[in-house]
Amino acid sequence: MTPETRVAGPTRGLAGDFGRAIAQALDKRFLGVLLMSVGASLALLFGLAGVLGWLVGFLPETITLPLIGWEIDTPFTGLQGLAVLGVMLASVFLMIPVAVVFVNLLIERIVDAVEARWYGGPARGAGRGVGDQIGAALRMLVVVLLANLVLLFVAILAGPLAPVLFIAVNGYLLGREFFETVAQRMMRARDARALRRRHRVQVWIGGVMMTVPLVVPIMNLVVPVIGVAAFTHMVHRLAERAP
Repeated sequence: MTPETRVAGPTRGLAGDFGRAIAQALDKRFLGVLLMSVGASLALLFGLAGVLGWLVGFLPETITLPLIGWEIDTPFTGLQGLAVLGVMLASVFLMIPVAVVFVNLLIERIVDAVEARWYGGPARGAGRGVGDQIGAALRMLVVVLLANLVLLFVAILAGPLAPVLFIAVNGYLLGREFFETVAQRMMRARDARALRRRHRVQVWIGGVMMTVPLVVPIMNLVVPVIGVAAFTHMVHRLAERAP
């Protein structure tokens, strides 16, 4: 079966983009990148939990009151476990910036794996230097962190609308970043931006579809790689229709 035959069919839409990305998850080349991303994310989260628990361990178990000399037990030792548990719970929110960093660093391998199976090889002019990859990861990390800090304050006023704002804003940011990064492998940066703007609603919905599972533990370790693969299909599909 040729790459063109595999891509063609009734599922050529946003659902098809994600469907083909999920279908490739067990491919040997794709699975290697997936396991690398999951391992790196877990290492970062557990490392952070361990560091917090270690730092809390330096707090005293008892406090001696001045003058009278009474010793009072403190709850600091219990805070070690709470620190680890807190980081695990915080992973729901930490996973988006973590995903931004690792997926940006692995995006070339993800896209190469998708294009090798479905499109007969990497797109013309594909590839970014290591410096460009690190720069893009750091730039997007700063943007996502700042946006979510603002959302944290807005959430106080937004009340029940806070989750909707969280998903909408992060869906826009992730959709824009990953779509343009993939598209720039096939065309100039300004053409990639123009293509995204012509299909901004579809790109935003794709970003939302990637953002929602990122707040679900366990799933949020796999979704970033699947999401980039889906955006690769989206870029190819929309580029074929572009004038």
